[in-house]
Amino acid sequence: MDNKPLFITGISTEVGKTIVSAVITEQLKADYWKPVQAGDLNNTDTDQVKQLISNTRSTFYPETYQFEMAASPHRAAKREGIEIRLQDFHLPETNNQLLIEGAGGLFVPLSHRFLMIDLIRLLGADTILVVRNYLGCINHTLLSIHALVSKNIPLKHVVLNGDFDFDTLNVLLHHLPKNTTWSKLPEFTVINRDAIANAPLQFNPIPIIN
Repeated sequence: MDNKPLFITGISTEVGKTIVSAVITEQLKADYWKPVQAGDLNNTDTDQVKQLISNTRSTFYPETYQFEMAASPHRAAKREGIEIRLQDFHLPETNNQLLIEGAGGLFVPLSHRFLMIDLIRLLGADTILVVRNYLGCINHTLLSIHALVSKNIPLKHVVLNGDFDFDTLNVLLHHLPKNTTWSKLPEFTVINRDAIANAPLQFNPIPIIN
């Protein structure tokens, strides 16, 4: 792994980005940053990742924006009379691998002008796309891949989070870009430090050569 930032995004909400972030932070002994937190300020995604990892080498950086309302960032910001500005986001200075966790998917609005995908571009990050199996996941995955390719944002890795039937898996893997790698993260029956520490290695991947 190089030290280019890795931005974890998902094909939708509730696909397991924070759990995947904890697993990869643990395995890479990476630093972690959640630029925007909307809602759950007493138990933020940063708090959850901190509590789930065992390694002590990771540094956790404060959010650029925190909002009380559990909603799309642009709506949560508007409720507090704030407009999210791209120029306010600055990569933390670190020599360590940096893992950045987004909010929702690529087209989640940060303001009426800027989307999450614009933030990824601004930060110059490679992406890790988290995919979960549900009705519509193929469409959402292929749209996400197309969006990244169209913006020239590298899709470094895809995490298939949970169980997938053969037909869905076959389509998804067939459409991964050349040199994008993938891994499977089995469904957790219990989520705690031991489970995260013993999760299958996510960066022992097989590239897709089209």
